Amino acid sequence: MEKLFKLKENGTTVKTEIVAGLTTFMTMAYIIALNPNLLTEFDVGSSLWNGIFLATCIASAIGMFVMAFAANKPFAMAPGMGLNSFFAFVIAQIVSITGLSYVESFQAGLIIILIEGLIFVVLSIFNIRDKIVDAIPLGVRLGIGPAIGLMLMNIGLGSNCGIYSDKGGPFYVMRDFFGALTAGFAKTNIGSGYGMMVLTVVTMFIGLFVIIALTHKGVKGSVILGMLVASIIYWICEAVFFNVNPFAALASASWVPPFGDMASTTLFKFNFSALPEIGWFTIITLIITFCIIDMFDTIGTLVGTASKANMLDKDGNMPNMREALLADAVGTVAGACTGTSTVTTFVESASGVEAGGRTGLTALTTGIIFLLCIFISPIAAIIPSAATSAALIYVGILMLSNLKKIDFEDITQAAPVFIMLLAMPISGSIGHGIGLALITYTVIKIATGNSKDVSVLTFVLSAIFLVKFFLAV
Repeated sequence: MEKLFKLKENGTTVKTEIVAGLTTFMTMAYIIALNPNLLTEFDVGSSLWNGIFLATCIASAIGMFVMAFAANKPFAMAPGMGLNSFFAFVIAQIVSITGLSYVESFQAGLIIILIEGLIFVVLSIFNIRDKIVDAIPLGVRLGIGPAIGLMLMNIGLGSNCGIYSDKGGPFYVMRDFFGALTAGFAKTNIGSGYGMMVLTVVTMFIGLFVIIALTHKGVKGSVILGMLVASIIYWICEAVFFNVNPFAALASASWVPPFGDMASTTLFKFNFSALPEIGWFTIITLIITFCIIDMFDTIGTLVGTASKANMLDKDGNMPNMREALLADAVGTVAGACTGTSTVTTFVESASGVEAGGRTGLTALTTGIIFLLCIFISPIAAIIPSAATSAALIYVGILMLSNLKKIDFEDITQAAPVFIMLLAMPISGSIGHGIGLALITYTVIKIATGNSKDVSVLTFVLSAIFLVKFFLAV
């Protein structure tokens, strides 16, 4: 292990790395079921759902293994949120344009993901993606971590814990519980789900406070211990107050991997015959759109999380960035071949970094657990969202610390960062947040007569994002 991952050089141990990998997995385990849900319009149990479920586990693991052995970084991968929703929208449009079945349209859409992944493999090998990272102004680079932190807090407090009731749903903690201001108003609007909402809020904050207390006392694995405490309290309260058996799903769950469904629906199932009907201009536009979003989501996650782990040098660059980006590209190609949307570096990797993960052993651990989920996915499904939210909020708070490195006395540096801090959690896209920051930086530098401070590549990137926001898909 020492020779492979240089544990002593990175100030870590095998135990710490394994705990970090498990922590990362627990905060992102939701993607295993959510990804096939989104890509099949919640057609749970269908052949396509089963194929995408297996593809999610396998492609994510492949990407993480490359990250572990080629880059030796603790970052985890899976089909990206936002990108999978956009891909589902694209598939629906292909169905409308061609009249093909959803499965056939899905197989045509996988070609777009394959081409995107192959483009990124080439760009990563020739260091072009690395140069794009260098083109991002230092102030914006330093602000990516805090912006991701706010996005994590928004996910934890906002969209991770959704409650359904007789009034509909989903109802969210920040918008519908705290946003309502008064308990009476919230109870009336949330309806029968109010009790479950209270349980979610209470256990989420208990988990958060346990994590903070244990961290303050220097306890190793504080994040995963806090999540465990929150989960146990949630399960007990479910059983006592709501007469719900939290483990009931395990009794009827299927533990046999549906490889036959994968072979018939998604594994190397590329539908080239549908491409002429879709239209080549549309295809090219979609490929460019996926490339832009994926590139800056990955870059933002890597830079932001690496800065929190003190993996950046004095110039704000991360060693082995090319290998890390290559792992992302290989994961995307593997995803297309097995049957899922773009695989990208997950922002939840920050939870494993906070738990002490510093090397590829963390990524390897998470990847192995993803493979095991082919057989034990029902166990991952019973982890309550309140527990994962506690970890996300905690990590988000910690990632705000990088703000102290930004020169807020210089408005040309501060303004792009503030725009990014707002845009990233609101849009839910790391790439869009960075894009708006780059445009703001470029325009301000030109307006203040300092255009010479803007590199040619930054000008180009800003122009690309302008086209993306106003003209592209």
